[in-house]
Amino acid sequence: MLAKASLALLEAAWDALDDKPAFRRLRPSETGLVMLRGRIGGTGRPFNAGEMTMTRAAIQLLDAAGAVSHAGFGYVAGRSARRAELVALFDAMLQDPARHDAVSSTVVAPLATQQQAAKAARSAKVMASKVDFFTMVRGE
Repeated sequence: MLAKASLALLEAAWDALDDKPAFRRLRPSETGLVMLRGRIGGTGRPFNAGEMTMTRAAIQLLDAAGAVSHAGFGYVAGRSARRAELVALFDAMLQDPARHDAVSSTVVAPLATQQQAAKAARSAKVMASKVDFFTMVRGE
């Protein structure tokens, strides 16, 4: 849910948090290419389909004493370093039992609802142009 969310939605969710955790970047965000692989017929021999740009981020949450409490990782399609960082932050917060339920209900659940609604809208749009093909039997 987090990796598919837009930067605007992630920023809004981050800004809405009352208790933002202290964190440090485990490594700076990096953008690079990943190889996409497919399989012939879905189950056959693998082949390289092409490359895709991805950005990754890794962060560590810090407790009140400044010690590392949890780590989070974010991988997103495209070149948005901030989006990958926010995904990593929410991932780390989900690893923390004290924050898990709050983040699940206030961030992940609304994103899931929004993504399901978008999927349903796309599906309805596609179904509007659906054509049913059938074969007539010739009478002889």
